[in-house]
Amino acid sequence: MTDTVASADASAPTAAGGRPPAPVVPRSAWNALIVLMVAMFMALLDTTIVNVALPTIRTSLNASEATLSWIISGYALAFGLALIPSGRVGDRIGHKWVFFTGLALFTAASLFCGLAQNDMQLIVARVIQGLAGGIFVPAVTAMIQLLFVPQVRGKAFGIMGAVIGVSTALGPIVGGLIIQAFGNENGWRLVFWVNIPIGVLALIAAAIILPAGKVGEGRVGTDWFGLLLLSAGLIAILVPLIEGQDQGWPAWTYVTLVAGALLIVAFAFWEVRVANAGGSPLVPPHLFTHPQFTGGVVLALVYFAAFTSIFFTISLLWQAGLGHTALESGLVSIPFAIGSIVGAALSDRLSKLLGRTVLIIGTGLVVIGLVWIWLVLLTVVAADLTNWDLLAPLAIAGFGSGLFIAPNAQFIVATVDRSEAGSASGVIGVMQRVGSAIGIAIIGSVLFGTLTITGHTPAAVATGFTNAAANALGVSAALSVAAFLLVFALPKRISIPGEAPAAG
Repeated sequence: MTDTVASADASAPTAAGGRPPAPVVPRSAWNALIVLMVAMFMALLDTTIVNVALPTIRTSLNASEATLSWIISGYALAFGLALIPSGRVGDRIGHKWVFFTGLALFTAASLFCGLAQNDMQLIVARVIQGLAGGIFVPAVTAMIQLLFVPQVRGKAFGIMGAVIGVSTALGPIVGGLIIQAFGNENGWRLVFWVNIPIGVLALIAAAIILPAGKVGEGRVGTDWFGLLLLSAGLIAILVPLIEGQDQGWPAWTYVTLVAGALLIVAFAFWEVRVANAGGSPLVPPHLFTHPQFTGGVVLALVYFAAFTSIFFTISLLWQAGLGHTALESGLVSIPFAIGSIVGAALSDRLSKLLGRTVLIIGTGLVVIGLVWIWLVLLTVVAADLTNWDLLAPLAIAGFGSGLFIAPNAQFIVATVDRSEAGSASGVIGVMQRVGSAIGIAIIGSVLFGTLTITGHTPAAVATGFTNAAANALGVSAALSVAAFLLVFALPKRISIPGEAPAAG
């Protein structure tokens, strides 16, 4: 594949201050970025758009509490597990058609999600949808690497970070608008079907606009047995976390948790064996010889466990507990969405200026916002709780999240050698999605496990859900504190090839 970006020639005139002129990026690269961002928007929108539909799905399909967690966690886990192998396949055959295949499967799975007639059908379709998202998302980051030279790549990744933040924040609002417009029975189905026209248009644009051709040379292996061990281990951990509360924590849940932990240990030993034999492990063990990288990976898991679960809790509280509509539930997230948009827009510039401090500020603001929400739920009488009580803390948390999400992966990747950047990025993406799945599983277990309703009056229901939501938000806040502390494991500054190192 030929280079699609014109870089500045060494003999070209220098710009003011003696620096080389900014590289010229062809319009075709920016057009391709638009297509990639539309697909990324769809994949990340679906991590939160379903949250406001959960109460209506519960009544429409007579779904269990565990099903609600599976709808979110199953998507996130399948998404994460597909990231690394699909990236390897893209390296071998070219990322364009891996992207196209994943996007086509995602669009088809969205159709079948909306056609589901029972909770099991919906869970299966939702897992396939997540798997499809995990297939095409690695192609997005890989093609950005190919389309943009290092001096411009940060801007492109900043746009991607903004799309991630905005899509996850706007999900509840979009979902609420759809359900409000089309009713509970049909609205939750249209929450999935909204992807179909967008997906079809994106597929047509991808076929025409995205550059084709192989991007990798030589041997690119996929550790399928390692993927099997990792998948089995994570599923064995998630199943009891999600089903345990619903089943009353029978003995099999504890046995399965132990089995899951043992499978993860077996996966680690297998990866070492594959690496020692000169193979291509799914997760290269040598990456974890860098203590900063290990801390950064744990940071990715913990932060996304805290972040993704916020709207799961608030949506169930607002609708099932306080009796508001799906639209009213979605509108609660507007301050977070606005804060996230502003934070993401500033994150690239601030990360260059402040280095790691921007991540410290970002996670610190998330901690302040979540602790504030937790205190509101603890102290405000359930019947008096309104969206105005959450406006300021959600705006603060959203701004902090926007500051953090865009640059955090770059700082984690910077802890390893540049030759390992691709493998490191894949591991980070997996840990973010696994963190989302585990976070929803834990938060859902806490929320429903502590839900006690004494009486049949609306006030009793509101009080019961508010108390349970306070417990769930308390766990999310605790996870955000852990994420804040883990940020200090990352390097203070990162260097970008082609740019002068920052002062200090």
